[in-house]
Amino acid sequence: MRSRFLTLLVAIVLSLAALPFLLPGGTAAAAQTADAAPVATPAVADAAEPTAETSGIQVAAEAAGVSRSVLNIALNAVQCAVNSGDIPAPPTLTVIDYSRPSTEPRLWVFDFHTGALLFRELVAHGKGTGDNLAEHFSDEMNSHQSSLGLFVTKDTYVGHNGYSLRLDGLEPGFNSRAMARAVVMHGAPYVNAEFATKQGRLGRSWGCPALREAVAHQVIDTVRGGGVIFSYYPDQKWLTESRFLNCGARAKHVLATN
Repeated sequence: MRSRFLTLLVAIVLSLAALPFLLPGGTAAAAQTADAAPVATPAVADAAEPTAETSGIQVAAEAAGVSRSVLNIALNAVQCAVNSGDIPAPPTLTVIDYSRPSTEPRLWVFDFHTGALLFRELVAHGKGTGDNLAEHFSDEMNSHQSSLGLFVTKDTYVGHNGYSLRLDGLEPGFNSRAMARAVVMHGAPYVNAEFATKQGRLGRSWGCPALREAVAHQVIDTVRGGGVIFSYYPDQKWLTESRFLNCGARAKHVLATN
């Protein structure tokens, strides 16, 4: 199972890197917000043959407007986490691209078994992270800021924000206090197109990736119990220090010193 999953990951990365990235409708994405920002490129593992799942997820990513470079980084991070034994092969990957405005869909959920795009949604960031555009990220208590990096989904519960999903941050210094901070996925009335049109931005959470109330329950049930969430922003400290984004470089250092 792990071998098949890793083969899929590597093939996705290679196929995306080789093809032009298109927005929905076929317009070339020459000025994507995320692609214009500095992006660190993680080490890519050995090449693998393309698969049917690769074609499916590549087409779905293009049609949904996912940044090619951000998806590449997310897939490499997941591969690193699986290789290191931090997580088992996950059933789903949720990518959140905080380099995009809150008024644009910037959350995507992929099925690793079929390569299909399951959701493309609006998502709020923390009150302390910024207005329409995210700028500041933290793992500090009471910061009300969103956190970056790789999370694994846990169990659900019903709390102050209704049906919610606990998230376990896997990156010390960047998101490992998610459980203590009660950073969870939940629905919120301030996350919808109407609110964004009136206010010029979505409402903001206390650091949680909040979704539209109409879809929150369905999204949570799809990704809970071992799915991974990858939250991206071109923050240089995170890009250079995240152990999942620099997996290949770390492995080479270990080999060189042994």
